[in-house]
Amino acid sequence: MKKIAILILAGACMVAALTVNAQKKTAPQAKIWSADKANQWYGQHRWLAGANFTPSTAINQLEMWQADTFDPQTIDRELGFAEGIGFNVMRVFLHSVAYTADPKGFKSRIAQYLAIADKHHIQTMFVFFDDCWNNDPKPGKQPSPKPGVHNSGWVQDPGVPALKDPKEMALLEHYVKDVLTTFAHDRRILLWDLFNEPGNSGKRDSSMPLLLNVFKWAHEVRPDQPLSAGVWDLSFEKLNAVQVLNSDVITYHNYGEEAEHLMEVRLLKTHGKPLICTEYMARPRKSTFGTIMPMLKKENVGAINWGFVAGKTNTIYAWDTPIPSGAEPALWFHDIFRKDGSIYKTEETDLIKKLTAEK
Repeated sequence: MKKIAILILAGACMVAALTVNAQKKTAPQAKIWSADKANQWYGQHRWLAGANFTPSTAINQLEMWQADTFDPQTIDRELGFAEGIGFNVMRVFLHSVAYTADPKGFKSRIAQYLAIADKHHIQTMFVFFDDCWNNDPKPGKQPSPKPGVHNSGWVQDPGVPALKDPKEMALLEHYVKDVLTTFAHDRRILLWDLFNEPGNSGKRDSSMPLLLNVFKWAHEVRPDQPLSAGVWDLSFEKLNAVQVLNSDVITYHNYGEEAEHLMEVRLLKTHGKPLICTEYMARPRKSTFGTIMPMLKKENVGAINWGFVAGKTNTIYAWDTPIPSGAEPALWFHDIFRKDGSIYKTEETDLIKKLTAEK
């Protein structure tokens, strides 16, 4: 989601971050993959390329996963679009509210999703928590999209009101451990992304307790798949330290143009672990498939863009530039396909096919 531009002193910020209470904020080393193990794992995969995926019929994670609106037909069709251009991984957000309302059904729907994705030769990166957008998620019928407003119905997980309840942390622990334990050995899952953009929406370091806990819970389960939480703002020194030092594989977000993005790649490579960019591609900001994807391929960095099929999330519109009429913007912000499967820019999908087909 929204990425603050890299600071001029980004390198100094990261170096400082990695020295902040490092010993107190990392799991025992046996729980965290070594660089050798992480690189061995990464070497077993083809170059990773894909998108963040929400079916076009869902406005948010709840509408995707709740029983009444789970839409396997659309998921199947749209993952077919992904397979057709060579994508081999999709990043998918879960939600604790959907789990709490129906734990057994929720896990059943995850299994159904994985079966569909596997049919299309796509692995999945699941995301647990999220600090972005609306802060009070509620089960049941979700709102209709606001015309021309980017992600008008997307919801945080767990949300601000929930975290004010002292009982919530125990419920979240049960959720994370149950899902991780159920799918701990599932080869269809590429990686567990534990927390999307911690500190966003003005929360900053107040997200630290949940970030520390989700790593602790995940390390206690220690699934076969790697664990990570992506760096997204290099000025968040304390959060960055926890994220990088506890991650088996380094993930990050960057919506800047090529030179800025490459600078972050070189900075993060100093940790010696594989890199996966789990969010990029915002056309008006010069973060495009044409400029960024070839660079990521050359650097052997996984490439997962934001946006796939234009739909209820309204991510063809820019973060801070609504179009109240709902008219199509002159230049889409995100997204690759229209609902009918037609392509927004064929030169982009031709490039994606070329890069994903190359060895």
